Amino acid sequence: MAAKKAAPGSVKLSAVLDLNEASVLHGKLMSIRGSDVVIDASGVERLGVQCAQVLVAGHRAWAEDKKSFLVEKASDAFQKTMQLIGIDNGNLVAKEI
Repeated sequence: MAAKKAAPGSVKLSAVLDLNEASVLHGKLMSIRGSDVVIDASGVERLGVQCAQVLVAGHRAWAEDKKSFLVEKASDAFQKTMQLIGIDNGNLVAKEI
């Protein structure tokens, strides 16, 4: 399973987000489209480009819908991979205050 639905409007990402998980992640996101969503990326150990693309596309779709799409508790692996592939996750990942 690519992503587990933890609560309404909430998705917990799997440890390994590879090509096989991209379509499952897309399906999970589309099933909750139209509501604000919080993505828990705390357990991500490996993030593939395809899943990163799904997350960025989701962020853009939610922005078009004027809904909140936020990644919280991003693991180091998640953050480093996003940086390595050139995705600015400044608007995607929640900042601690």
